[in-house]
Amino acid sequence: MPERKPAEAAGADHRACGPALVKFHAPEIVFGEGSLVEAAHAAVRLGAVRPMLITDPGLIDAGWVGELRGYLRDCGLAVTVWSALTPNPKDYEIAAGHERYRADGCDVLLALGGGSVIDAAKGIAVLAANGGNILDYEGVDRATLPIPPMVMVPSTSGTGADVSQFCVVTDTARGSKITIIGRALVPDLTVIDPRLLTTMPDDLNAATGLDALTHGIEAFVSRAHNPLTDHHALRAVDMVTGTLVRTIDDPLYMPARAMMAQASLEAGLAFTNAILGATHAMSHQVGGLLDQPHGVINGVLLPHVIRFNGAADPAPFVAIATTLELEEARGPASDAVEAVAARIEELACRVGVPRGLRQLGVRDEDLPQLATGALRDACMSTNPRAATHEQMIELFRTAL
Repeated sequence: MPERKPAEAAGADHRACGPALVKFHAPEIVFGEGSLVEAAHAAVRLGAVRPMLITDPGLIDAGWVGELRGYLRDCGLAVTVWSALTPNPKDYEIAAGHERYRADGCDVLLALGGGSVIDAAKGIAVLAANGGNILDYEGVDRATLPIPPMVMVPSTSGTGADVSQFCVVTDTARGSKITIIGRALVPDLTVIDPRLLTTMPDDLNAATGLDALTHGIEAFVSRAHNPLTDHHALRAVDMVTGTLVRTIDDPLYMPARAMMAQASLEAGLAFTNAILGATHAMSHQVGGLLDQPHGVINGVLLPHVIRFNGAADPAPFVAIATTLELEEARGPASDAVEAVAARIEELACRVGVPRGLRQLGVRDEDLPQLATGALRDACMSTNPRAATHEQMIELFRTAL
């Protein structure tokens, strides 16, 4: 894939004053076809005797859990497999996983799955060291005691949870999602084997791909962006828009799967360091209320948030338009904003995302509650444009 122009070549005015000090968090990364065995070797290096492997029933049926379990046994490890999870991990599921972890005397945590599985593993790790209820840790750096080692094996190409300092959990009493953030939540190692992506259903492939796209765009325009995150963010945007449709049309074409795996990785590295924005703050509320796929909600919301943010500062979207080779990048910045939003709407439609939130079950009477939750979400703190409660309601309304 040819290199794009760097951010400095387009829309550079919003990048003119870089931060004096930059921190960049990342785990050890193993990438490539056939790399799954490395997860077992990593567990040994991290001191595992009785590791806990967290996964879901679909990955057991696909055969990936059996393959990894065999590698762990070959290393002499007695593994506990726990898969009592649903999408958008619930507070009570994480509590149950923690009980199993303690009952079996587990040590190192491995997660083989998508974002829900990986978030559940992080939640169990937090409770294993800190106790209490997972909802107690909402916010930044609330888990103060060191957590067990974690090895992640992502089976989707989009969430970036395997490299991030985020853990998202559904608060079932409130009907919303909470965000837990902390450097300790960055896993020790991620093993990215593109083979695992070939067994994703098309709808999950589309949803996670749009999630990666959202990570890239929100990280690039984030108030906490820096020169190290900008490169990864734009690379992810380019790779997802150029590759996602190919993986749906030809799911066994491994070069495209590897490209999407890399896009997910780069987007994850960008957003775990630059944080996110209003799309995720809003999506967490809809997902918690309706238990709908996170990436699908992002695909609906992202174009509207781009227009909202671009109305206040269109400059960053010129760089994104340049990366996407949109003609509007050469014209007024406001045209670039609209062109980027339209390109994302086109992609979302092509991969089967609904046109609006109403099709997902959101009602007009839900909007005040959703707006309140979005404004208190941690991701809103780095959105480039602040919003009032009324503006947030109106932004949800435009996405209906």
